[in-house]
Amino acid sequence: MQTSLLHFPLLRPTAKQWRQKFMYQPQVGDRRHGWIMKVSNEEAHEASIKQVVLEVDGTKDVISQKDEKKKMPQMINDIRSMMRSIGDGEISISAYDTAWVAIVKKMDGDSPQFPSSIRWIIQNQLSDGSWGDEAFFLVQDRMINTLACVIALKSWNIHEDEQEKGLSFIRENWWRLEDEELDDWMLGGFEIIFPRLLEMAVDLGLDVHCDEYALRDVFAKRDQKLARIPKDLLHNAHTSLLFSLEGMQDVDWKRILKLRCPDGSIMSCPASTAYALMQTGDNKCLEFLDGIIKKFNGGAPTFYPIDLFEHLWLVDRLVRLGISTYFTSEIKECLEYVYRYWSDKGLFCTSDVPFSDIDDTAMGFRLLRLHGYHVSPRALKQFEMDGEFFCFARESNKSLTCAYSLYRACQVAFPGEDDLQRAEIFSHQFLHDRRDSHNLKDKWLIPKDLSGEVGYALDMPWKASLPRIETRMYLEQYGGSNDVWIAKVLYRMYLINNDILLQAAKADFSSFQRMCRLELHGIKKWSKWKNLEMYGVSPKSVLQAYFLAASSIFEPNRATERLGWARTAVLAEAVSSHFRRTKGSTESSLLHALHEHISFLSFDDASSDNLCESWKQWIVTWTSRDCQGNAALLLVRAVEICSGRHGCLTDQKLDLYKYSWLEHLTSSICRKVCARAQDGQSTENAGDSNRQVDLQMKELARCVLKGDSGINEPTRHTFLHVVKSFYYVAHCSPETVDSHISKVMFEDVI
Repeated sequence: MQTSLLHFPLLRPTAKQWRQKFMYQPQVGDRRHGWIMKVSNEEAHEASIKQVVLEVDGTKDVISQKDEKKKMPQMINDIRSMMRSIGDGEISISAYDTAWVAIVKKMDGDSPQFPSSIRWIIQNQLSDGSWGDEAFFLVQDRMINTLACVIALKSWNIHEDEQEKGLSFIRENWWRLEDEELDDWMLGGFEIIFPRLLEMAVDLGLDVHCDEYALRDVFAKRDQKLARIPKDLLHNAHTSLLFSLEGMQDVDWKRILKLRCPDGSIMSCPASTAYALMQTGDNKCLEFLDGIIKKFNGGAPTFYPIDLFEHLWLVDRLVRLGISTYFTSEIKECLEYVYRYWSDKGLFCTSDVPFSDIDDTAMGFRLLRLHGYHVSPRALKQFEMDGEFFCFARESNKSLTCAYSLYRACQVAFPGEDDLQRAEIFSHQFLHDRRDSHNLKDKWLIPKDLSGEVGYALDMPWKASLPRIETRMYLEQYGGSNDVWIAKVLYRMYLINNDILLQAAKADFSSFQRMCRLELHGIKKWSKWKNLEMYGVSPKSVLQAYFLAASSIFEPNRATERLGWARTAVLAEAVSSHFRRTKGSTESSLLHALHEHISFLSFDDASSDNLCESWKQWIVTWTSRDCQGNAALLLVRAVEICSGRHGCLTDQKLDLYKYSWLEHLTSSICRKVCARAQDGQSTENAGDSNRQVDLQMKELARCVLKGDSGINEPTRHTFLHVVKSFYYVAHCSPETVDSHISKVMFEDVI
């Protein structure tokens, strides 16, 4: 059989250079190979519904869609405008920090230095008498904000009614501080700051009705934490202790002022800076606060600026929501901005603070590396101690989201980066233990579905995660404007957690699903027209072939690449099934389909010859161990020829050795993971084979992401897409694949 295939005249089919326009993309009123498409418009209750009726031999398949053509461009423009206006960060105002600023006296008198802050306090008291996040009730947040605001008003002996309302709220909610679950969402520095506020309240003669039983634990934690802090640590370096400076005792202000940031702040924290100003009268502290109060019309955020944090997390959200392709230039500007501040010392949420944490550093490392920037994992080394990794030195409890960010960063390791390997082992075990113990609350963030995010990361490593699957899952996990962040108080990040992002992503994904159903319909009809079922090609295998292609190459303008991948995979399955099952007399029709396929994909004789040679290599090696590896190369070459890039390779200043090395890695990885799956081994329990694949995946990541080979970026990523699709199939159970197909292609996004 192999002999007859090899001698079949498929070496030089005629190439059709016009074929890209007609890659079996469904067109209105288009008749192809026995199937008809009709389009009709009908009224719906609240939206225009377009019904696409696919009619084949009397069988109708109706695909309905909401007409969102008017909405989607507007949302994209709105997001683009937001991104182009990014400055120092869009963040909510903190009543707690505003209260500290309101307490500040004029340097030359006894009146308030910032009367607009007092006005803000009065205008933003909630109906129950408290201050704090109105939409999410966390008793610590309400208590600390409310007590600080009452103290600010009492300091000037004004607005007694508002004071009493605040005090009533405090008295009625003391008991809530005994809730054992509060430790899961403990505000940063609460155990130091809240006792300090209570002492200030007593000094002012405020009757807060302190319940000693409710507060015993709070004061015990303060004493315990302060006892662990070497006195010189506060004064010698920028540490997280400075965030809670207003709660510290025995402060040497002369030494503290040496730790001011370039903008005059204490760690970009208005409350800490206000306290320093009250104690020292420092003009630079005053200038910082004056700028903040003017910008926020009397209010003060819990920290500001927050530029790096906003740039990084916004890019991350756009990528995970699957709409980053609309904002390539804006994302590039964001990452260029971040890269200007990148160093082996790591990153912090703001560029003005000479300090770093593992969360921002890991996120920065991951996004910069994925987008081709040269970054070193040495920046993460400083967060390692005794085999564990921390966010801040001397932290009392570790953050789930920090470990999550670290784990995701470690997934894009290059060969020889041992620091990342240790970090991956630690973070994976940490996340695994927290999931097993059902302890999935975080100390920095209250998102919609953190357990879902962590679960997906653990179950679907980056090397097996296909873009559209991750997006479909994240659409259910992302909470939009409902997600809340935790610092000294609760706060909101308006660009990072934005309902417009979610609405645009859902609309885009719904459009993608409609496109998938139409394209899948076409490829099924093509398969039926070519009688591929008689060669063992089932409707399910056609569906999976298209699903893998569409989950990897999903952009609407890349239909030719996506369909070229899917059709090549289907034909390869037909040939394989035919080889395995029979020497039927209909072999010539199968080869005719293959001949037509090559002719249809090829732009010119050179691309036709190349694709034909790839098929020959795959056919020759079908019975050998190299079969799956050559099948992967077959897909790569089909995608590249369909894209028109293959014909440009000779025009590039291409390092042929590096291109051949990419082919070798692709073939080797795909061969190994397929052999492992056929032997019934999971990707976690394959021993030496797994280690070999992991090493080669790191090398492939280096070749694709580093971008110094002269090979264009889309071509490099084609290799990565194909490899990840093979890894995905080997990694997931058939039931998991079926579930993903259903979610990605057929289940409506709600």
